[in-house]
Amino acid sequence: MTWAEFLPLFFLAVMGLSLLAYVILDGYDLGVGLLLLQATDAEKDTMIASIGPFWDANETWLVLGVGVLLIAFPMAHGLVLQALYLPVAMMLIGLILRGVAFDFRAKAPLKYKPFWNRAFFAGSLMASASQGWMLGSYITGFASGPLGWAFSLGIAVTLPAAYVLLGSGWLIMKTEGDLQQKAVRWARLVLWPMAAALLAISAATPLVKEGVLEKWFGVPQVFALLPVPLMCALAFFAMRWVLTRPNLVNAGYGWLVFANTVLIFVLAFFGLAYSIFSDIVIGRMTVWEAAISTASLNVIFFGVAITLPVIIGYTVFMYRVFWGKATALKYG
Repeated sequence: MTWAEFLPLFFLAVMGLSLLAYVILDGYDLGVGLLLLQATDAEKDTMIASIGPFWDANETWLVLGVGVLLIAFPMAHGLVLQALYLPVAMMLIGLILRGVAFDFRAKAPLKYKPFWNRAFFAGSLMASASQGWMLGSYITGFASGPLGWAFSLGIAVTLPAAYVLLGSGWLIMKTEGDLQQKAVRWARLVLWPMAAALLAISAATPLVKEGVLEKWFGVPQVFALLPVPLMCALAFFAMRWVLTRPNLVNAGYGWLVFANTVLIFVLAFFGLAYSIFSDIVIGRMTVWEAAISTASLNVIFFGVAITLPVIIGYTVFMYRVFWGKATALKYG
């Protein structure tokens, strides 16, 4: 493989890493936002405090991923954003609403606090459902028929449920007492519906994307790929095992719920990447067709080589500093 052939793959990997990091890191705080209205007032403050140091920085990964798409693959960026203009706008409105509500719920007069709690929930729902719709539309190649719309709607419902499971796992790790037990119940409620939805979407994907069936079930690749669904199944049963045994949560093993949810996200991401490679816009454009000139990619390469380690280092440092159980959020 030549350097000119490698560079587009490098930027595709950076973009994929950025979007996966965003889905996981911002996914849990979107999940916490979706659960906010199910808690008491005191618990709401603790829930917000559990994501307070992280949620804004988590969105850095979204900026990086979209930035790489814009700079390294401008033709693909134009096609994707043109097809997804409305859900992208809805997602941005939701993220803005979350940001405003996050600050105003603590600084506005007390009588307005329930309104801003509902606004935080609404922003979380708008952002997560929009992301699900965008993912579904992308997988179908932006098909506008009934099958494409049904598939997109299915993921628009499934992704918020997955975020709720991720957020519940986060709260199990970060909280104690009654709130932690509520988080266990929330995770139990959403666990199997999410598993069923994920299975249904996996079964439907070959119907909306030509060639996926052969990629997964052809010989010999079916034997090499068999560990992926098996690991997903084991992750779900591992979560159920922890969630149905309160003594394990009390003994400090609650982190297994979050870890196994992250594992499912990672496996689903790599399964999708394998299914659609080497297209960057499914059925329309490969990664090499969408990339800008090698000379331009060379310049961008040095910028990403500096920026990416800084973001990774900052993220690791931030989580190390603010790790531990959350307490009620306070503003000085």
